[in-house]
Amino acid sequence: MSDTNPNPEKRIALFQRKEIRRAIHNNEWWFVITDVVAALTDSANPQGYFKDMRKRDPQLAEALKGGGQIAPPLGLAFDTSGGRQTLQCWNTEGIFRLIQSIPSPKAEPFKRWLARVGYERIQEIEDPELATKRTRAIYKAKGYSDDWIEKRMRSIAIRDELTDEWKKRGVKEQREYAILTAEISKATFGLTPTEYAEFKRLKRENLRDHMTDLELIFSMLGEAATTEIARNCDTQGLPQNQQAAHDGGGVAGNARRELEKKSGRKVVTSENYLALSQGAKKVKRIE
Repeated sequence: MSDTNPNPEKRIALFQRKEIRRAIHNNEWWFVITDVVAALTDSANPQGYFKDMRKRDPQLAEALKGGGQIAPPLGLAFDTSGGRQTLQCWNTEGIFRLIQSIPSPKAEPFKRWLARVGYERIQEIEDPELATKRTRAIYKAKGYSDDWIEKRMRSIAIRDELTDEWKKRGVKEQREYAILTAEISKATFGLTPTEYAEFKRLKRENLRDHMTDLELIFSMLGEAATTEIARNCDTQGLPQNQQAAHDGGGVAGNARRELEKKSGRKVVTSENYLALSQGAKKVKRIE
């Protein structure tokens, strides 16, 4: 299934400390199905569990195909540690149907959580600043410092500005965005996002949520420089924007190398930000 919304708003919500990825489509929340399955079942293989559910419940399988009164799932694009991927999502009504097929003591609390999330969306439509405040609150609850949260929020805004610019310049969603993002990252850090995530030993976690202050700063510089170059050079299509991505990342890469030369320390680290902020002493840095 394709991503019918080229640039949906994406966010992570927490249910009993479990991360549920979600995206705005047609002004409502759509939730990553396997995240919901993992939260309700604690399964180490939520994809396999979901596959078995469809076999056990023919009515669920039919609903997933678009049968009945419930809108079928959508494939929406998310930035993951393995790059940009299309993940199967379902709206609130669909998730309520999914819950019926999961024998879990968490089902009722999850239904109440879903209802609250839906109400929060109505509030956010009326007052967009609430969405930003809630995102900040989630990071705060995870233990991030106020200074880091400010940088992370700014990095989200810079990323959105860049993808909006790509859209205007004829860059196609998903695969081409991933190509350009990898180009910036390689020029900035010497690593693609996939290589970077592997270096930090991440699985499905968001790479930028595990960056240090400096890593975030150089990531922002690379993307902001790319946006500026694309605008001033009026780049069109993938090849021209790929060159702009390489050049923009190069600006950040040169600055990173200059800092490393002056400070005597590498910017790219295998540790995540929370581990460092909590006083981890042994930090492996890429040579």
